[in-house]
Amino acid sequence: MNNNNNLAAPPSGVSTDLLQVHHVTRYRYARPVHFGEHRAMFRPHDSNDLQLAGIYINTRPSASLHWVNDVFSNSTARFNFTESSDTLEIDCTFNVVRSTVAQPEFPIADFAKSYPFLYPNDQFTDLIPLIRPEYDHPEEEVKSWAQQFIEPSGGDTWALLKTINKALHETIEYRRRDEPGVQAPRKTIQLGHGSCRDYAVLMLEAVRQLGFAARFVTGYLYDPASDGNNSGLQGAGATHAWVQIYLPGAGWIEFDPTNGSIASGNLIRTGVARTPSQAVPLEGSFKGAPEDFLGLDVHVEVKALAPTLKG
Repeated sequence: MNNNNNLAAPPSGVSTDLLQVHHVTRYRYARPVHFGEHRAMFRPHDSNDLQLAGIYINTRPSASLHWVNDVFSNSTARFNFTESSDTLEIDCTFNVVRSTVAQPEFPIADFAKSYPFLYPNDQFTDLIPLIRPEYDHPEEEVKSWAQQFIEPSGGDTWALLKTINKALHETIEYRRRDEPGVQAPRKTIQLGHGSCRDYAVLMLEAVRQLGFAARFVTGYLYDPASDGNNSGLQGAGATHAWVQIYLPGAGWIEFDPTNGSIASGNLIRTGVARTPSQAVPLEGSFKGAPEDFLGLDVHVEVKALAPTLKG
């Protein structure tokens, strides 16, 4: 694993963190079974605010590893196993440099500052799949829930999105769920609680019902509390989920409704997709009887490797 501790001083107003993510997934079986291909989204999205500084992956039993870019340009790891075993363990550690602007400004195009607006034709063609609501059945309850925030926002696009993000954080109770899948958005409204995936899918569907282009994001959350600092973040200690919304002029902006944050420097994205099913952190198969599967253990730790550099 390569480490890079020689970080240049950040520009004014920008803080830089060197973070380490350690993710271990362990499947247990009653007897040795044969494993099919497994696919994982462990590698961070390199961008202007996120840079990979080193990665190490180990599996038990051993496997061949191939990196593939999917339809969304996510880097996906493909594992192929030849040995049978009663345990499958995939252990990934990576270091990442995360830069954050203290007071981000989003240069939203003038025509898009007022809601509603129309995406330009050259953008709309590419964004159509990300604007279309995902659920086949009418989500009138979700649409009505989202529409209640239009009038209070006074026709201001940014105010509308901030209000929806804040409302989700304040009205939905966070409950961690380890089982796969997500709740239907209307069910999250009805229950009044959900996991980070459920928050993300509800916001995804809500803003799409209002005509915004949005996509699901999977990754990790750095909680400063893990390093002894005060923090009220929810969703750490496991993979995390949030959304990106596309605004002309400003591009893709990250909203984390679980914590009510926007463009947070605590988010480490590893995959973006149209739907949650396209951004599963780890999935695969095995040959054997259903009762052979005994259980799954997941350990995720995100920590700072160096003090924050502030410009």
